[in-house]
Amino acid sequence: MSRAALALTLTLSIILHAPLASAKTPVATGSGGAVATISEQASTSALSILNKGGNAVDAAVAAAATLGVTDPFSCGIGGGGFMVIYLAKDKRVITIDHREMAPAAFTPAVFLDNGKEIDFEKAVASGAAVGVPGTVRGWHEALERYGTMHFKQVLAPAIDVASKGFTVNETFFHITQENERKFQQFASTSALYLRNGKAVTPGTLLRNPDMAKAYREIAARGYKAFYEGPMARAIVDAVNRPPVTAGASVRPGRMTLADLANYEARIRQPVVSSYRGYEIYGMPLPSSGGVTVAEALNILEGYDLKSMPRANAEHLYLEASRLAFADRDAYLADPEYVDAPVAGLLSKQFAAQRRMLIDPKSAAMKVAAGDPYLFQDDPSIPLRPQPQQRPLQKESAHTTHLTVSDKDGNVVSYTFTIESWGGSGIVVPGYGFLLNNEMTDFDFSGPRPNVPEAGKRPRSSMAPTIVLKDGKPAFTIGSPGGSTIITTVLQTIVNHVDFGMPMFDAINAPRLSERNGLSTSVEPGFAGSAQAQALEAFGHKWEEPAEEIGAANAIVFNPDGTVTAASEGRRHGVGTALVQRRGH
Repeated sequence: MSRAALALTLTLSIILHAPLASAKTPVATGSGGAVATISEQASTSALSILNKGGNAVDAAVAAAATLGVTDPFSCGIGGGGFMVIYLAKDKRVITIDHREMAPAAFTPAVFLDNGKEIDFEKAVASGAAVGVPGTVRGWHEALERYGTMHFKQVLAPAIDVASKGFTVNETFFHITQENERKFQQFASTSALYLRNGKAVTPGTLLRNPDMAKAYREIAARGYKAFYEGPMARAIVDAVNRPPVTAGASVRPGRMTLADLANYEARIRQPVVSSYRGYEIYGMPLPSSGGVTVAEALNILEGYDLKSMPRANAEHLYLEASRLAFADRDAYLADPEYVDAPVAGLLSKQFAAQRRMLIDPKSAAMKVAAGDPYLFQDDPSIPLRPQPQQRPLQKESAHTTHLTVSDKDGNVVSYTFTIESWGGSGIVVPGYGFLLNNEMTDFDFSGPRPNVPEAGKRPRSSMAPTIVLKDGKPAFTIGSPGGSTIITTVLQTIVNHVDFGMPMFDAINAPRLSERNGLSTSVEPGFAGSAQAQALEAFGHKWEEPAEEIGAANAIVFNPDGTVTAASEGRRHGVGTALVQRRGH
């Protein structure tokens, strides 16, 4: 099935006026802790941990581990991610970067063949695409520093789901079906997710005893069970000698046990910006999400969007996003390798300069990067690279986001991934989890800030966000979607703050993603609508084929002290939002 066909299948009811297609609860309000994920089992796992006295961090790890079972093509312990945490007692926000890292053998030429970029899909389905996974180390740091429970407790719900199994739904089936060709190349993956070479059908009870085994070993021995010993050896073997089926041939990787043993998560300060009286806390580099969302909001802050006709305001949203993406692509990458001009990009003065380039009546089509170095706190930075104009690097749209809060006011906004649907396609034999293809998030050729290098973390678009008002949590938002994550988070904030939409409506509105291209990504059913026609009058064009964009999750902290968890009402098979009952 083509990507376009899959997108259409998954979104037949999505966009304009279809009723909710499930008995799931994508929105819930209450007075205790809350959770929103794209998986009913994951949300239930988080709630069970909250009900046992765990905090938001404990519950977030429980939900994430369960998502690794029920949504294994989006996320899992074979990948990495970014966690943003609000600590109520300390009234501060911290972030945990557990992004995958390039093995020590990596060079800038890893995805070149005779000086030319190799085929993207062949790069994805390979050992060479696999970065050193960071998820388990990230969970360890979160629990050890900010949680109240240990792996044994928070992994128990996921172990139960993996052991007993879950029922395959239409979404799972269609994603598997789209990836049959990739999965058929690997014996361990075929055995788990295919039957006679075909996707497991809806209604099938799918068990994953090997993943339950992996979780049990981590529960017993902690993060070292993953990064040292038998599991580590199995990972390295799968990367360097992929378990291909007869006749298949894929590019091997060059990962070592030392690469795994040396992996570290990073505790980083968040990106902090302001927007119409709100304090926006986002993920710093190597995620470009926080900086790019902040820059676009800074540009938009110069307009009174709520007083404008809707089409005029949406035109400005698209143009602000276009400008911010031009700067993102030119300057942002792993901060341990690139001296990115973050202060300049976050400057309100820089935003004012960029805003002057917007024609309120006409789409720009393509813009050049600005010069944020003029607005750096430290103008003595010696190197001012000249940004190169080139097409946006392909970035997979398949990830997952979850958000959790607890009764004490702690909040977690967490996005993690294995990159493409099904990652590299390689299930680690004996352990049941898929390995990422995160190294394809690097630019395949340079000179660019985001070229592959040993030990480097590829630039990401993940944008887990926590928003405060008057020093207290106001709402959280995040989404999967590759580079469309940034626009999904940005558009949802604009919908909620500027257009006054309740968060559930803000999430479920049709999504438009402008990333400095000649056309704007939209979802099935949008082209031809009145909204589309109004924007076409400004010169906006729509990318084909239309595809589903994102699968957002949010929590709103209401003025009366209640909380509202909100997930997708139509996309990705409908999400699940749950809130604790009184008494917990």
